[in-house]
Amino acid sequence: MRKFILRLPLLASVVGAIVLAGWQVDAEPNRATMPDIDSLVHYTTVTRGEVTEHIMTTREAIEAVKNGQAIPDGTHFVLVDYRDGDVYRYFVMEKRSGWGNDYGEERRTGDWQFQWFKPDGTINMAENTARCQRCHSSRSDRDFLYTFNDIRRFEFE
Repeated sequence: MRKFILRLPLLASVVGAIVLAGWQVDAEPNRATMPDIDSLVHYTTVTRGEVTEHIMTTREAIEAVKNGQAIPDGTHFVLVDYRDGDVYRYFVMEKRSGWGNDYGEERRTGDWQFQWFKPDGTINMAENTARCQRCHSSRSDRDFLYTFNDIRRFEFE
């Protein structure tokens, strides 16, 4: 009995580590990368309560949407999430040929992959990318973009 009691803290630590690891299942590294923000075009801003979101992509992606063409492989879309005037996080969508095959049919959003990044550009493993895929899957008719019509209306300066 004494050996069991002495091992109880060890057992609790192991079980705790397993439970914590289970909490991290939704956050996952994938192939989406953080682009050079300065090379992107800011085409719309969305305000949700206290959150301001600047959304940007490449000039080529904007031109493709405006011309009724497919968004090119290698395209990044970035939502910069500002809170109290500071960058809180970055939400990145990146499209590459064949990337959709990394997921089962229930999670596939074309060839897009999604990732959340902290203000310093590192992956935020506390975020749930599967949730992003579920939400964006409802926009399959607009290449999985919520701001598709904003792009069509955007005028370059």
